[in-house]
Amino acid sequence: MPEDHSRAPSRDAAPKTRSYGFSTRMSHAGRAGTHVHGFVNPGVHRGSTVLFPNSAARRDGAKHRFEQFMTYGTQGGPTHYALEDVIAEIEGGSRAMILGTGLAAVAVPLLAWLKSGDHCLMPDSVYGPARNLCEGLLKGWGVETTYYDPTVDEAGMAALIRPNTRVVYTESPGSHTFEVQDIPAIARAAHARGAKVMMDNTWGIHHFMPFTHGVDVSIQALTKYVGGHSDVLLGSVTVNSEEDWKVLRGAGSQLGQYASPDDCWLALRGVRTMNVRLKRQEASGIEVARWLSGRPEVLRVMHPALEEHPQHALWKRDFTGACSLFGLVFQPRYAMEDVYRFIDGLALFGIGASWGGFESLAIATTGNITRSAGTGDFGGPMARIHVGLEDPADLIADLEQGLARLTG
Repeated sequence: MPEDHSRAPSRDAAPKTRSYGFSTRMSHAGRAGTHVHGFVNPGVHRGSTVLFPNSAARRDGAKHRFEQFMTYGTQGGPTHYALEDVIAEIEGGSRAMILGTGLAAVAVPLLAWLKSGDHCLMPDSVYGPARNLCEGLLKGWGVETTYYDPTVDEAGMAALIRPNTRVVYTESPGSHTFEVQDIPAIARAAHARGAKVMMDNTWGIHHFMPFTHGVDVSIQALTKYVGGHSDVLLGSVTVNSEEDWKVLRGAGSQLGQYASPDDCWLALRGVRTMNVRLKRQEASGIEVARWLSGRPEVLRVMHPALEEHPQHALWKRDFTGACSLFGLVFQPRYAMEDVYRFIDGLALFGIGASWGGFESLAIATTGNITRSAGTGDFGGPMARIHVGLEDPADLIADLEQGLARLTG
């Protein structure tokens, strides 16, 4: 009898994991179980055409288009389904859709819930490509976007919402300047007026549970800590209601969104060790950030876990931990040329976009940040630091010799 891959393995086959600790859940989610015959890891299933035993079976497949059921390659297969289950587990949602990039994970829900004549609210600190989407395709299609101060309170958000506001987008912390948003307050204001709350939760993966704080649609760049090794491009969108799932899945299917099963398999492998990496990188990141906060060359460190961060109390209230990405503002006496010299002189920090991998990174951010709501004055030139898995003492020594280059 040939093996049937038309459906995902039964969710009852694996142990129910949500009552276990996070490390246990990441070891067991998305697998067939422990008392089975076969390899530990799910296989890579590649394919385009799906065969059916007869015409009736193929015709009936349309009834299952919102389920983990194989109809054509673009609808996913067993490798995709396993990763969907793992991401839904991490985010605390009911269903997750896997997409080819983190930016696709931003774009698909916005395109799913917005149409011509609608209004969208975006934090002024939002990820640059998300702003580009709003100012490009969405603007051309008749969707208006207003950028708001990410530190807005509930009353301030309520005042911004219009009758045609359909989406309130959040990103906490902001990807370059690390403002922590009061998500429950924003969600209360949005839901009172019928708007959906979307959140880019990439920085807060595992540490921030979006659906318990009022988020409707949670976005992840799986390229970061889930992949963990800087060798995969993936994104995910998670929801917690069947109604939202049908809107999201329908839009993704219509747009032909698809993720490589090979990349999904790499993400499944990466997620098994994610909790260990998150803990190590969190501790190292805080150690490095605290050291930098005491340096005379640094005006301030933008890391929510530091007590001096303006929204530290919000972070402490809503998050269970931190990732290892943070920002620096240098003293205003330095020019950007000094900051470039500092970054170029680092031996252990690569110069490149992205984060969440095993390697440390440093990039200049001044000149790469667009602000339009009056939130762009930071007091000096800026850089962003990602702390990897290197020994933090070695990273601190490298940063120390780099800082010595600031004034030539």
